[in-house]
Amino acid sequence: MDVDLEILPGLSDRRAVVGWMVLAFLVTFLVTRFITRAIRTGRGPFRDASVGGVHVHHEVYGIFLLLGTGTLEFTYRPGPPWVQLLAVLFGAGAALTLDEFALWLHLEDVYWSRQGRSSIDAVLVALVVGGLLLVGANPFDADDAGSGLVLWITVGVNLLFALAAIAKGRVVLGVIGVFVPLVALVGAVRLARPGSFWAHRWYRSGSHRRARAEARFPAGRRTRWDALVDLFTVVPPRHAPAAPAPPS
Repeated sequence: MDVDLEILPGLSDRRAVVGWMVLAFLVTFLVTRFITRAIRTGRGPFRDASVGGVHVHHEVYGIFLLLGTGTLEFTYRPGPPWVQLLAVLFGAGAALTLDEFALWLHLEDVYWSRQGRSSIDAVLVALVVGGLLLVGANPFDADDAGSGLVLWITVGVNLLFALAAIAKGRVVLGVIGVFVPLVALVGAVRLARPGSFWAHRWYRSGSHRRARAEARFPAGRRTRWDALVDLFTVVPPRHAPAAPAPPS
């Protein structure tokens, strides 16, 4: 088997950068959740940050990190070790931003509410994508493609399958399917969830498909994904501030 040795260092460097980014993302997310829980329960020295009486959410720091690292990368295209540093800062910024995904989705502070679970969904999906990139899955890598036209047709069809899976409420299958075509096809042909865009658009009320979807996904049904999200969304009791001492 012939191996192009000139390609391997490039792939190795790319995966190393992705590895630093994913590691920084995971560590920042876990540390952020620990700090926010400590703030809510009143443990440790951590307190909410505020400027002029306005609470500053940690997604603000993440947005600035994303903007700064993106600007530096596109402007200077640094090599090692600076590219690894930018990858770490980008991963940290992405974690801070996605940890409050529910806030910028609902435009209100729902961090510890039921709607706040969407933040964990976003973080876990991002980790899935990072893991796939880390093992070398890349739908837009033309290194092994014999024909550019065939590659882009394949990518386009696969993206349509992935979008169909996401529209059916099969978000994880759709995201993984961007990198693994067979998974996208499975998600695209399976039954849509009742609350999904696909079901609202194509499953008429009273139709056989609507009945099948509601029977397959009854209200309150829980999945393994829900159990995984639960690990990070158990709401701790809010710390009650100490009552002021009575005057002597």
